[in-house]
Amino acid sequence: MEIDAKEKTALDSSVGADEGQPIPKDNNSISNSASKINNSNLKTKEGLHDRRRKMQGMFDPNYLYTVSMTELYQNTYKSRSAIIEGVLYPGTYLLAGAPKIGKSFLVAQLAYHVSTGKELWGYQVKQGTVLYLALEDDHRRLQERMYRMFGTDSSEKLFFATCAKQIGSGLEEQLKKFMQEHSDTKLVILDTLQKIREVGNEKNSYAKDYEIIGKLKQITDESGCCFLLVHHTRKQQADDKFDMISGTNGLLGSADGAFMLVKERRTDQTATLDVSGRDQKDQRIYLTRDNERLIWELDHVEAEPWVEPPDAVLEAIAALVNETSPVWNGTATELVTALGLDLKPNALAMRLNIRAGKLEDQYHICYTSNRNHAGRNIQLVFTPPQSPPERDGRDSRDDL
Repeated sequence: MEIDAKEKTALDSSVGADEGQPIPKDNNSISNSASKINNSNLKTKEGLHDRRRKMQGMFDPNYLYTVSMTELYQNTYKSRSAIIEGVLYPGTYLLAGAPKIGKSFLVAQLAYHVSTGKELWGYQVKQGTVLYLALEDDHRRLQERMYRMFGTDSSEKLFFATCAKQIGSGLEEQLKKFMQEHSDTKLVILDTLQKIREVGNEKNSYAKDYEIIGKLKQITDESGCCFLLVHHTRKQQADDKFDMISGTNGLLGSADGAFMLVKERRTDQTATLDVSGRDQKDQRIYLTRDNERLIWELDHVEAEPWVEPPDAVLEAIAALVNETSPVWNGTATELVTALGLDLKPNALAMRLNIRAGKLEDQYHICYTSNRNHAGRNIQLVFTPPQSPPERDGRDSRDDL
């Protein structure tokens, strides 16, 4: 018996990018289905061919690795949150100032607050291990200084060294070794830059200065910690105070940012701290020195740091994932529905890739996206922030 051609048609189910779709009522011919399968296979083969060609090209010494804007948006990069909110971020920074005006006391204060996680001048601090290379001091002087500044309230996460190798002669390996042993290292202070730089014929050249900072910056870029290099200024005045940094512009040009500590007169107990960097707004902080404890106290800030306005998408996610409902799993389409947003699923996924760092830092929600047999799955996990250390308000030096 001859079968009617219409009875030879078959139902073809279409599968979305991240979830199954209902079987359509209209019928598609076998030839059309086969065409779709062949086109899909062709695209897969083309994708494999492109990847294979790209891998082969990487062995070419003249190959230039590039990333398209689309690929850039499809990746999620590790967050690098502030170490001292609005002031100090991961990277390589210079702290410059005239000799003997209180730079070492200032970096000791930064080191102590980062190692304890206690607020500094009202700024939030992220706690972590600190290495302080006090290369112009000895242990006795360090002991007296830290006791005068902080009493007996010591920190197990603050480490000191009074000697180290030079850049290019083993210092990089020493720093990497320390950070391997202390995986939570947030800050490394090198006091001073002159003690660790190589002495050579090109020591004052732009290229040499740029190379010195570049070698340290490579470590901070890989580790996500901060290197703070104490350095001096030259006597010549300049309209831009950062032009007073001793050496060539190669130092500041290669660094991620700089701090400039300035007094009008050496005997003054007040100073300004100018802050400039890639990750923060330029600002000027006015400080007053406590004559008894020799710590720098905040007087006022010339301009409050710029604060990014709330992100409506992140706010919606924070309302969905929190202490009462700490975990959410699903597809981008399901997340759009759960959030009640007028946003396409692929646009939401890209936005989360880009804003993952802020989602984690500000809202304490960890975002991950993985592909499985059913499509791409999104997971959001709330991680409660650690409570900052409490202070009893008592001067610990009273214990002695």
